[in-house]
Amino acid sequence: MKKQYIIPIFVPHLGCPNDCTFCNQKKISGQLKDVSTQDVKDTIDFYLNNFKEADSYKEVAFYGGSFTGIDIELQEALLKTVYEYIKEKKVDGIRISTRPDYIDKHTLKRLKKYKVKTIELGVQSTNDYVLEKCKRGHTFEDVVYASKLIRRYGFKLGHQMMIGLPESSELDDINTAKALIKLKPKIVRIYPVLVIKGTELEKQYRNGEYEPLTVSQAVERCKEICYLFTKKRIKIIRIGLQSTETITSPNKPNSEVVAGPYHETFRQLVESSIYYDTIVEKIKKFNTKVKEVEVIVNPQNINNVIGYKKENILKIKEMYDIDVLIKQDIKQRPNKIDVLVSKVHKDFLDDKETV
Repeated sequence: MKKQYIIPIFVPHLGCPNDCTFCNQKKISGQLKDVSTQDVKDTIDFYLNNFKEADSYKEVAFYGGSFTGIDIELQEALLKTVYEYIKEKKVDGIRISTRPDYIDKHTLKRLKKYKVKTIELGVQSTNDYVLEKCKRGHTFEDVVYASKLIRRYGFKLGHQMMIGLPESSELDDINTAKALIKLKPKIVRIYPVLVIKGTELEKQYRNGEYEPLTVSQAVERCKEICYLFTKKRIKIIRIGLQSTETITSPNKPNSEVVAGPYHETFRQLVESSIYYDTIVEKIKKFNTKVKEVEVIVNPQNINNVIGYKKENILKIKEMYDIDVLIKQDIKQRPNKIDVLVSKVHKDFLDDKETV
């Protein structure tokens, strides 16, 4: 399989009709000026010159704003700029992010012409009440219509959802994931809500009208949602906002994050928690008093199996008095683990005996 590279181009707040209560795209992206065609060229050239593998799949991704809501003249200028690289076979395709109410047949035909292959919709929630409280300006019906149309026109469909929105409960977030699964996206992003400076949500937080999730709550909620998507083989391409110089711990002086479940390795926390549950579940199935287990793992998954700061190993020792040994094996399927009993307590067998 070819190595896949993404060339990110941020179009902060371009095309957005209003400010959602939680949103300040220029703060989130770290980019304060609007993008030009020259910016696009410079960004693409920089990435192409620095990719290590020449024989790879390269996709330009417009992130940040609602791309199909941008003035059509500028929208086409940006697409044409990338399309020149596609014609020269330097780039393979384009992906965009947009609002569900900014999708129609004419728009999709235009995107098709310029070799756009992936369209990600900012869904956030499928609960119309929550969408209204966040001032999204669209309904779940818009999501359903746009998703079906995107798939009908042969694009790869992506969804972006948020957990911990104002007025949104854990059940609302779970139901959002279940409703999106029915629309058959190929990829999803899951973002816990962070309170960003300069947003209406910041005012609500400071007034005591909004309480963000804790890191632990966000991890548990994301974990349950990941189970749902993974079961249906929907690829989760991001969990949590990407850390930048300004999207960082609220305790740092330059941070634009006021509050919320920020963690520099948030995805690892979620995936490690999933592995923890898997290991414990397998241990509980052993019909013996386990003292030590050996976990066989592909090297690419070892950090998540061990856990952040060895959290999984330490927690299993604390909760169950079981030692965990990690064995790396390149023959092990990625994302799968085997758990074997290596020692049992003396009550049953000698300490040195291996099972």
